[in-house]
Amino acid sequence: MRRRYFFLLTFLAAGGAIYLNNSSLLSGRPAGKPVILAHRGLAQEFERAGLTAETCTAKRMLPPRHDYLENTLASMEAAFALGADVLELDVQPTTDGQFAVFHDWTVDCRTEGSGRTRDLSMAALRQLDVGYGYTADGGKTFPFRGKGMGLMPSLDEVFSRFPDQRFHINLKSNDPAEGKALAAYLSTLPAERRAALAVVGGDAPVRAIKEALPGMRAVSKESLMRCLLRYEGLGWTGYVPDACRGTALLVPVNVAPWLWGWPDRFLDRMESVGTSVYLLGPYGGGGFSDGIDDPATVDRLPAGYSGGISTDQLDAIAPAVARREL
Repeated sequence: MRRRYFFLLTFLAAGGAIYLNNSSLLSGRPAGKPVILAHRGLAQEFERAGLTAETCTAKRMLPPRHDYLENTLASMEAAFALGADVLELDVQPTTDGQFAVFHDWTVDCRTEGSGRTRDLSMAALRQLDVGYGYTADGGKTFPFRGKGMGLMPSLDEVFSRFPDQRFHINLKSNDPAEGKALAAYLSTLPAERRAALAVVGGDAPVRAIKEALPGMRAVSKESLMRCLLRYEGLGWTGYVPDACRGTALLVPVNVAPWLWGWPDRFLDRMESVGTSVYLLGPYGGGGFSDGIDDPATVDRLPAGYSGGISTDQLDAIAPAVARREL
């Protein structure tokens, strides 16, 4: 009988210690508002049902709420003005050794051109109309045709226009050579500029970047899963695995509550090792999540939540973020 009580008390004491070690009640983190990561700046929304890697999203555009086109300087300017703290942009290598800020593997969908983006020079890409292919009525009208001439920027132009802003650079292939090329480019930037950047991409290019620039924030599906699985095994102790250090975490909003110490102790731990955390929309089992695009989801975030959120519809959720009380 005594042995039974001893084991029971031991179990309760251990459970209590784990609870206290992971309770946000003991965090000194001040209340704040979410840090907003705007995906592609202000972009045109599109119908997402049945998307594949080959889907031309410009042909599935929803009726426009604004006049901005994704990954353009004007779109980025508007996103920062609307309250974005960080901006995610997409890059493609060019034949003249630059990086074009453009999402698609080919130029056929959004522009009047044809062929793989990486097979063109930056000068040729600048001649294209990035608004050419957008239609919300099955091709009857093209509201942005002729309005996107010369609007595809290079990564150099983005950094020149926004020298102090934070960016996530999204590599759109799984080519390790692309990771090496981007690492070589980033190595030419001052250390303080690199500190405001993170790279998101396929497993192979992200590994290449981490090998060339060990201190660079870089995340892939592989590295994200390694971090979260190891943290689930060890995080109850307060320990942060090496896989979670010095990176950026993109976590579905319905997965986050299962992380040890969520929200404030978890955010404290990640911040202490140089890692940023951004919530995505709910994961449903059919693939990676979209951003948090519903104001109701913003309203359901923990009170005083000061971690990050990623959104594809900044104009829709910015008012909900602004009205959150500290």
